[in-house]
Amino acid sequence: MAVNLKGRSLLTLKDFSKAEIEYLLDLSKDLKQKKRMGIKGTLLEGKNIALIFEKPSTRTRCAFTVGCVDEGGHPEYLGKNDIQLGHKESVEDTARVLGRLFDGIQFRGFKQDVVEKLAKYSGVPVWNGLTDDYHPTQILADLLTIKEQFGYLKGLNFVYVGDGRNNMGNSLMIGMTKMGVNFKVIAPKSLWPQPDLIQVCQEYALESGAEIVCTEDVAQVEAADVIYTDVWVSMGEEAQAEERLKLLKPYQVNQDLLEMTHKPETIVMHCLPAVKGYEITEDIFEKHAQIIFDEAENRMHTIKAVMVATV
Repeated sequence: MAVNLKGRSLLTLKDFSKAEIEYLLDLSKDLKQKKRMGIKGTLLEGKNIALIFEKPSTRTRCAFTVGCVDEGGHPEYLGKNDIQLGHKESVEDTARVLGRLFDGIQFRGFKQDVVEKLAKYSGVPVWNGLTDDYHPTQILADLLTIKEQFGYLKGLNFVYVGDGRNNMGNSLMIGMTKMGVNFKVIAPKSLWPQPDLIQVCQEYALESGAEIVCTEDVAQVEAADVIYTDVWVSMGEEAQAEERLKLLKPYQVNQDLLEMTHKPETIVMHCLPAVKGYEITEDIFEKHAQIIFDEAENRMHTIKAVMVATV
């Protein structure tokens, strides 16, 4: 089946089929090989890309900028004080202005409905660089990294440990179940994903042959191929820090947890930035640093693939 993503937005991986995600991963791999060989692309030549940031960023900002320049495009950074988005001007009107001037728009901020309005009113592809609900470009990088490590995705056991109801927990569950990867959340019950999202992902899992498990029992990490964690306190939730740290202390990714997998080949992943000593110990982080920073680099290759495929 030929895949054509021209003109499409990436707001959440819910909107993309398994075949479309596979196409993006294959394209990412190809663009990564070309980059390694020093082959510059021209696929975004003459294209202007708006990069809107309400939240600060290292990987997302750099990945979009470098990816765009690599393919001959022009990225324009727009910080929260640079434009009137939702302040003096409605999101709808800003979207209509930017859509006239740019060929694609990246948005990284708080509300999912802002990125959805940008996509609805701009008339150009819009990419979600992170909202409170979803982080789809990170998941593409994660899937590429896992594929590089194991050579395949379907049937692997993926375990997410920590805050299971943040944008990463949500997006990983969507991405893994779409691709046939067994998805397990190990977290306090109050931090499990929302039941309605679990229900949606159960349907993806049924189609792909994956399983979803939510548990509070850390010993259920047994047989994990991949252990994934993220910060315990997300951006904007700093007020809950003390309570969150107390709640999540038993869910730290450490040597004891890793030994419970009974699999010496289990890999550990982290979307970064990491707060070492909290969600992950320094020794485990450093032991798996090569994979974690492959994952960070793969943000750029997968984001480049998304821009190229949709613009």
